[in-house]
Amino acid sequence: MKRVIISGGGTGGHIFPALAIAEALKSEHPAVDILFVGAHGKMEMEKVPQAGYAIKGLYISGFNRKQLFKNLFLPFKVLRSLYAARAILKSFNPELVIGVGGYASGPTLQVANWLKIPTLIQEQNSFPGKTNLILAKKAKAICVAYPQMERFFPKKLIHLTGNPVRKDLILGTPNKHDGYSFYGLDPALKTVFIMGGSLGAKSINDSVVKELAHLVNADIQILWQCGKGNYEQLKELALSTNIKLLAFIERMDYAYAVADIIVSRAGATSISELTLVGKPCILVPSPNVTEDHQTKNAMALSSVNAAILVSDSKVLDALWPTIYSTLNDLNSISTLSQNIKSLALPHATDHIISICNQLLTHES
Repeated sequence: MKRVIISGGGTGGHIFPALAIAEALKSEHPAVDILFVGAHGKMEMEKVPQAGYAIKGLYISGFNRKQLFKNLFLPFKVLRSLYAARAILKSFNPELVIGVGGYASGPTLQVANWLKIPTLIQEQNSFPGKTNLILAKKAKAICVAYPQMERFFPKKLIHLTGNPVRKDLILGTPNKHDGYSFYGLDPALKTVFIMGGSLGAKSINDSVVKELAHLVNADIQILWQCGKGNYEQLKELALSTNIKLLAFIERMDYAYAVADIIVSRAGATSISELTLVGKPCILVPSPNVTEDHQTKNAMALSSVNAAILVSDSKVLDALWPTIYSTLNDLNSISTLSQNIKSLALPHATDHIISICNQLLTHES
């Protein structure tokens, strides 16, 4: 029986690719034994068991840039997590360890390297974090979603695979009219789809609130995903007939289908989905991420005219003029759609699994 450890998490952008890889491994190798290693207190400790997989937790956290005094115990956490990771790997005895990013992947892959267990890094972003830069030196393969990553990693180890995305996007966009019906939208109006992730995006939400008075009479409709923590305070403000406010999106495929333009953060998984959708996008990178990697993700698209970048600091004043001007420019819509679609890598999961198979076969 083949044994594989998948380590990482912290956000959906890490957890979703991890689960997609696990599901594909199970599909190809029904008898494979998969163990996840995550960080205690992070969302993977809940989401992974819900998906039917076992998970072990490490007591590890990242460097706190806002409250520096909290880093006093970080060296002890690192040592403790390395010791725990070693115990897990010795007990489980995996043939391959896959790191998808997040706090837990660092100590897990480091110990795997010490124990001479093959490691694969799945780097979702256009600008890798310091941990993956260090771990890459001993990795057997590095799966990336952006070209020109040899600036950071050894060229011979790089595989341009893309990031795993939800299966319904690969299978094709659903009927647009089903999407209008599902969300109660008017097919005669252009639709702006605004998404900020499960927690919402405060700056984007604030920009919508600021624009509400104009949106009441605008000849467009808004599908606005504001985040579960913001829904109650915003629902009274969004009672106009051309705004559909939701805490979260139940059918993302329908939301993408009805959108004429999409406003989104610039997380790696979101961008990978948006390239498949092929709709004009305005990206507002979150400033609250490590290494400002969302800005670098967005720049990778905006530099080839595949998306429009609006910085978080300018979103209140710049977002809606950008939305209106883009919707009214058919040439811009066509160019943005074609360019972002050209960046799509729809077979990412299959490609990653083929590399996993090579490593597992080599070690057998």
